[in-house]
Amino acid sequence: MPNQLARYWNLHKIPILLALVSLAFYYSFAHHLVRTDFIKLITLFTALFFLCLRIIRFEKWNLKFLLIIGIIFRMVFLTVEPNLSQDFYRFIWDGHLVANMANPYVAVPDILIQQKDLIIPNGQTLYNGMGELSAKHFSNYPPLNQLFFSLAALIGGKSILGSVIVMRIMVILSDIGIVYFGRKLLKNLNLSPHLIFWYFLNPLVIIELTGNLHFEGVMLFFFVWSLYLLSVKKWLLAAIPYALSICVKLVPLIFLPLFIKHLGIKKNAIFDLVILAICILFFIPFYTPEFFANYSRTVGLWFSNFEFNAGLYNAVKQIVLQFDGKPWLLIKTYGTITKIVVVLAVLVLTFFRKNEKLSVLVSSMLWALTLYYLITPTVHPWYIIFLVVLGIFADYRFAIIWSAAATLSYFAYSHPEFKENLWLLTVEYIAVYVFIVYEIINSGRLKTIFHKK
Repeated sequence: MPNQLARYWNLHKIPILLALVSLAFYYSFAHHLVRTDFIKLITLFTALFFLCLRIIRFEKWNLKFLLIIGIIFRMVFLTVEPNLSQDFYRFIWDGHLVANMANPYVAVPDILIQQKDLIIPNGQTLYNGMGELSAKHFSNYPPLNQLFFSLAALIGGKSILGSVIVMRIMVILSDIGIVYFGRKLLKNLNLSPHLIFWYFLNPLVIIELTGNLHFEGVMLFFFVWSLYLLSVKKWLLAAIPYALSICVKLVPLIFLPLFIKHLGIKKNAIFDLVILAICILFFIPFYTPEFFANYSRTVGLWFSNFEFNAGLYNAVKQIVLQFDGKPWLLIKTYGTITKIVVVLAVLVLTFFRKNEKLSVLVSSMLWALTLYYLITPTVHPWYIIFLVVLGIFADYRFAIIWSAAATLSYFAYSHPEFKENLWLLTVEYIAVYVFIVYEIINSGRLKTIFHKK
């Protein structure tokens, strides 16, 4: 046994040392970082992205090693509350409502907090933690997500940290599931299985999903599972996890028209009906006469009220301001235009690309979502993670660059008024556009950089 360990050390000592350094950086991020310290935050992110690149290059055929260290990196965050996002307070708030058979879509926290017999443990702490913006709006999280929140609230009980740990375990298990189905899907697409670790070891994925408890990973687990089932011609079964992914996050709804050519009109109709039926089943327990108005109004805020880390929108806004335009009028008009452009783009990709092939279908999804994120007013860094996954299966890498560049937007956390630095955002989006163009023109050379076989 000692000889085997010595031999393993001699063969893998450099990636082991790199993993240990990464572990120390993740520990510092999880336990000692204050989000207002932008210099430390961006330094840790930069170092972790570099170490991720080196580890995968050294050990890309040692998938067990990459899986184990990815799990260890995530476990560092297990017993600490998120330090970059306050959304988890709202998750737990909604979870306790659902666990007590109350509807999170019909009353806002600002009203509920005034009740003397509030059924939510640590209600005031959760209310204060979620912030004013969340507290004055109805919940925007789909029903399956609410069920996950309620499970965390039930198991966690009156402990906020207990609920956090339960949600974190859910996210970690989802990431492991993505590796499992992702490797199988990559093989079916004639791509190297090690590429899934550009997701699993990506620092943005580890920090924003496991660390800050965003449920994109849970959605992506169901989504990747569905794509795998499509790759083995089990299209009807694939509708089930696809519907579940929508019931965690609504984003996969954008791609439904793209399946018309892939499945054919008859099969696509059945596919859509199964998805619709499952979604209705999950929404029925939450239905009230005011549900649709409340939910659609809350979701619509992402198009017409919120702005963060925007690319094209910021450029348009600066031009409008030069002509004394009104920003609050601009974002409402711009949000409407964004929806129209995305719908038209999806229709073009639906009818003018050869989506019969799964690889083309996935690339159509990638370009549809990329366009949306390039023009929308709100692009939180964890949104880019969906592009990372699609890019891996579509054989593009620009989303990995974007996942690193998006961390520049965290500068806003360091400002007392949560003010963005437009110069940093300009650097981010120049890098993104340059790599998109570069990869389209010189894709072979770029893939060589990432050691794609």
